[in-house]
Amino acid sequence: MSKTQITIKDIARALNVSPSTVSRALKNSKDISKETCELVHNYAREHNYKPNALAINLRGNRSNTIGVIIPQLVHHFFSCVLSGIEQAAVKAGYNILVAQSNESYNQEVKIIHSFQEARVCGVIASLAKDTNRYDHYQELLDENIPIVFYDRICTELKTERVVVDDYAGAFNAVEYMIQTGCRRIFFYGSAPHLEITKNRRNGYLDAMKRYKIPVDESMLKLCDTREKAIAITPDLLESPNRPDGFFAINDETASGILFACKLVGVKVPDEVSICGFTDGAVAQSTDPKLTTIEQHGEEVGKCAFTALQEKLEKDDNKNCNKIVRTNLVVRGTTK
Repeated sequence: MSKTQITIKDIARALNVSPSTVSRALKNSKDISKETCELVHNYAREHNYKPNALAINLRGNRSNTIGVIIPQLVHHFFSCVLSGIEQAAVKAGYNILVAQSNESYNQEVKIIHSFQEARVCGVIASLAKDTNRYDHYQELLDENIPIVFYDRICTELKTERVVVDDYAGAFNAVEYMIQTGCRRIFFYGSAPHLEITKNRRNGYLDAMKRYKIPVDESMLKLCDTREKAIAITPDLLESPNRPDGFFAINDETASGILFACKLVGVKVPDEVSICGFTDGAVAQSTDPKLTTIEQHGEEVGKCAFTALQEKLEKDDNKNCNKIVRTNLVVRGTTK
């Protein structure tokens, strides 16, 4: 390789730092220490580093198109988020390019690469369930393409984030179930590395702790689909020390629990209470209708777009979390 061909990634590899650190150091970012900036500048100078003029030109001529990643469009919450993003984007004069990861890390990586080829000006994304590596998102940041994560967020990258108050929503739901007579409440959660799982699980645990109700590992289940809930719930309901309540991470799972109760002849809410999380069409189509936490998906979408727009138009280097409040909607599956 000739001296004129050295890249940011070459410098990063040589100095054992990330490409984004090199990129920010070359711009003398305040986020990077003076020592690191000097180290990067010295190495770049010694090895005749020159910025890629073509790449700079492409970045300067990005479209006004925003890439949006939805884990699954069939879910009411995500479709509401998309509606909120679209309404706000159209009003502000932006186009959106929507892609569905189908809960696949590999598909998510492909989507990001397609967004790069389309030269999107920014990305709004919610992580797939099995995503636990974030190099593809770091590539966007290295190219100065801002990212806003919503719902399933990444805490390892410096980005804007928009979430609902998962902890408070879970706490309020479980507290209500306890106050209406439940004492053995099971938690059905999603992948444990996801922030929404951690926050909703902590809300559940703290509510149980406040009322001095013991929780053992058998009461915490990895179950976040209707199908799995139907598969595992009947045995629990027929056990000697059966649950008298379920708090599910989403409405689809809660509807599966309700179906399982009917299969084994357990009365809801007389014998078992059930609460979900979302408040979509599923919650209002079951019999009885589901008690659940309303997530305000459209508001999440609008907030996510606004956060991205501010990054694009104000070029603000600060990143923050926006929290959308939730509320408990009491219906027929709780007392």
